[in-house]
Amino acid sequence: MSGAMKQLRIPAVYMRGGTSKGVFFLDHDLPQDKAARDRVLLRVIGSPDRYGKHTDGMGGATSSTSKVVILSKSQRADCDVDYRFGQVSIDAPVIDWSGNCGNLSAAIGAFAISSGLVDAPADGTATVRIWQVNIQKKIVNHVPMQGGEVQDLGGFELDGVAFPAAEVRVEFLDPADDEEGGEGGAMFPTRRRLDVLDVPGGGRLEATLINAGNPTIFVDAAALGLKGTELQGDINGDKALLARAEAVRAAGAVAMGLVNTAQEATEKRPHTPKLAFVAKPLAYTASDGKKVEPASIDLLARIFSMGVLHHAMTGTGAVAIAAASAIPGTLVHRVAPAGADGRVRFGHPSGTLSVGAEAHEEAGQWKVSKVMMSRSARRLMEGWVRVPDV
Repeated sequence: MSGAMKQLRIPAVYMRGGTSKGVFFLDHDLPQDKAARDRVLLRVIGSPDRYGKHTDGMGGATSSTSKVVILSKSQRADCDVDYRFGQVSIDAPVIDWSGNCGNLSAAIGAFAISSGLVDAPADGTATVRIWQVNIQKKIVNHVPMQGGEVQDLGGFELDGVAFPAAEVRVEFLDPADDEEGGEGGAMFPTRRRLDVLDVPGGGRLEATLINAGNPTIFVDAAALGLKGTELQGDINGDKALLARAEAVRAAGAVAMGLVNTAQEATEKRPHTPKLAFVAKPLAYTASDGKKVEPASIDLLARIFSMGVLHHAMTGTGAVAIAAASAIPGTLVHRVAPAGADGRVRFGHPSGTLSVGAEAHEEAGQWKVSKVMMSRSARRLMEGWVRVPDV
């Protein structure tokens, strides 16, 4: 042998936030060279895995469980921590740093406090101000504290998560995307609230292209030949439907100015924009067997994530739904305008979710100043990850 092989030992925390989970790191514990850092993080998750199982890593082989988070003290006076999110491809050596994970955003405050980056009261609620570096936006976590520690446990139930936990209130401030290194964050990058996309091999269809939470493309469920009541099993085994959905997503990415070609969207930017489809309320049975009645929701919503249908709803998808429902002229508002309090409740594959937006028109342009929702978060494991010295 030419030399002994060894593994790196890196401090990490495995956390759930909302309906996602990922591996959390402090920035100073990782290589500062971005290419070296990404090689390490790919091995942490277990990607690329040609078997699609993440057997040799911490990932869960789904878009909801193939995630990494990096935190550091904020460089900004108005924030406490800087937060980077990476969506790790399962079968390709790609980490997409273009967007945010709205679900994991609910776990940032707890991780920051438990890691000593933020001071918090012994009891009550800690307010943690977060700068989301990927999209250059501010997020606020309201984290419950008890006995000098983050309160993980509680009675808050979130559809898509098996067990109750403590409620974490999350605020996304001025959530129109303003990507790191980008030129700005217009709410509607085409300056229109309703567009018509020309999809190669898929015809023309109406869509709302919105930057809120993450860049998101909304289409009518019927335009994809769907009802809006579908669960993962109805969608993810249909390769032709998934291919058409990706063609729509890629066409939307080009129209939003995020990429130059549809091929670039598919190969280099799989995480964003997201594609969601909506419909008026219908009765359906959620993935846990619970009946969802039309009278209990304002609309149906489903979202694709990393090429397949999400098992619930992405946090940033909920942000985009709230923003679009609050603004007249969007496809979402046409299906379900937000109530007087700015709130809308939608049905997703795992159940229902209520989300609210504060929106106003200014000089002919609509602006969303805040989107609010409740999530939960829990520390699952603390210690070190081990990866080959790559």
